[in-house]
Amino acid sequence: MLTKETISAAAQSLQDAEQQRVQIQSISITHPDMDLADAYAVQQAWVDLKLAAGGRILGRKIGLTSRAMQQAMQIDEPDFGTLLDDMLFDDGADIEAARFTDPRVEVELAFVLGADLLGDNLTIVDVINATDYVVPAVELIAARTHRIDPDTGKPRGVLDTISDNAANAGIVLGGRPVKPSEVDLRWVAALLYKNGVIEESGVSAAVLNHPANGILWLARRFAAHGIALKAGEVILSGSFTRPVEVAAGDVIHVDYGDLGSLTNRFV
Repeated sequence: MLTKETISAAAQSLQDAEQQRVQIQSISITHPDMDLADAYAVQQAWVDLKLAAGGRILGRKIGLTSRAMQQAMQIDEPDFGTLLDDMLFDDGADIEAARFTDPRVEVELAFVLGADLLGDNLTIVDVINATDYVVPAVELIAARTHRIDPDTGKPRGVLDTISDNAANAGIVLGGRPVKPSEVDLRWVAALLYKNGVIEESGVSAAVLNHPANGILWLARRFAAHGIALKAGEVILSGSFTRPVEVAAGDVIHVDYGDLGSLTNRFV
């Protein structure tokens, strides 16, 4: 286990990297003996720094929900991070690309909770019943650590991604909110356009067979620590496309069919 001092220093290094808009060496290279608990401890320490500076928790995100990504990262479960209020962008807004390191976008569904979720015996029905509405979402990810370390050639791993608050950087909500009972959420599909060209497409069943399963996994995981997913929180259920790189000048448009669309320009 990493010491409290080491965890605090790692969190501060990520905070500095974000503020200075530079990428740094992965935490696991500096601390090769760290484990999953250490990675989440670094993440929490970084979130605590943001909260101490006046940030507010908007919700949570779930990542690594596809089988292919889990195999690539050599894990057998998703990961999670915390969404903060300064990550929220309006549909149609211009987004400053230079604010982020290695920015990419992913296609998601966001669950907005109308009731708390707490307990290790929850079911997917409980998740559906606790959800006020589901809405199309685009997640902006921007890792603060190098994808490939320039000194060692080592690729970024899951411990580094978790430490980095699951690479959270931004979230856009838009389109048509729906009650989860109004549509078959497994068959919600989307087309991701960049500058008028379809770069990615996907169906939400790719997220653990049903996007609500990600929220269920997270609620059960938090239950072990007596923590609830709270009413009003936004929970990103996981991407059903690969990440697409963006830069200044790019226009991203995501068409969700009957659920509407989202559009943002990077400047």
